[in-house]
Parts: sequence; structure tokens; C-alpha cells
Amino acid sequence: MHNYHYIVASLPELTSGLKFQERSAEQIIGEIRELCGKDDLALLDILQESFVPENLTQEFYQKALASGNSFIREYFTFDLKVRNAKVRYLNRELSRPADKDVISIPLQEENSEEDAGIEAAFKGTDLLARERAVDDLYWEKADALSLMHWFDMNVIMAFVLKLHIIDRWNLLDEQTGREMFRKLVDNLTQTNKNLSI
Repeated sequence: MHNYHYIVASLPELTSGLKFQERSAEQIIGEIRELCGKDDLALLDILQESFVPENLTQEFYQKALASGNSFIREYFTFDLKVRNAKVRYLNRELSRPADKDVISIPLQEENSEEDAGIEAAFKGTDLLARERAVDDLYWEKADALSLMHWFDMNVIMAFVLKLHIIDRWNLLDEQTGREMFRKLVDNLTQTNKNLSI
């Protein structure tokens, strides 16, 4: 069952007009899940698992990087780079060995520009600004992985990832969360307008 056109076309309707504090990302994702088929639910499950820190083991990343879905493979390659960069940053700050607790999996995809962006995000001294820089990288990655994908699972997975970012910022900084939510809705509305022309 592939309801991609319906799901993607419905996303602004599902989200616009919501007062974000009254509904969580999980509630919105639950509505999306009700419209997905078995294979697509399995992909969403992998994304959802990644938002539980205890799940982020070497075995999890090995499974994700071996996925037959390119969005999952590329996203979790990026995610592993970011998480390892964060661990290395903390190791430096705590004077621990550089690779202590790093998940060591050989990555096939090299992207020096992306790697430089990740490294730069951890150079700031302001904790909130650093977290925002990291989440901006995740947002940009979701955009890149859904570029030129209008009615397929990539768009839906990117939307889910962005909802999690917004939900996190609502907890850290409600104003930023609201701004990011409006940005997400505006982006989807503009995309649907462009496609209807």
C-alpha cells in the first residue's frame, strides 16, 4: 500500500493551524503511520528507534548502513559521523582518549564538505548555539535526501526527522521550536503549490 501522494499532500493539512505545544511529534507521526504500508512502517521504525539513545549501538548502525533503502543508509552514515564527532569533542573536553566510546564502522561514503561542516558545528563555545548548529546540519541533510523526491517515502521520512528536531527545540527553546515548525509547514505548503502549477 503506497499512499505517498495522499500522505504528502495531507502533511500541511495535518500540521497547519496546530498549536505545537498541544500535540507532540509522536502524535503527528502516529497519524502518518496509519497511512503507511508494512515496508514503509519498517523504515519509520528504524528512524524512530534512533531517537532512543540506548538503541544507538554498533549493531544498530550496522543494520541501518546495510539497509536496502538509500535514505536510511545515507542518513545514518551522516548521523554516525555527527555522533562520533560529538563523542570526540566530549573526549577532548574531558581529556579522555580521542576514540573512547566512538562507534567504529568503516564508512564507504566520503564527503569532505559535510565532514568540515560537522567539525565546525562543534567548535562553538555556546552550548545552545552548538546544539542549534548540529540540528541545522540534520535539517539540511533531511532536505538533501528528499530533494527531487516529491511523492515518495523520502519526503515523509525527512518530514518525520524534522518533526523530531522541532519537538526537541520546543523542549529546549519554545520560540525556536515554533519558528522551525512554521518553517516546516511553509516549506511543505510552497512545495505543494509549486507542484500544482
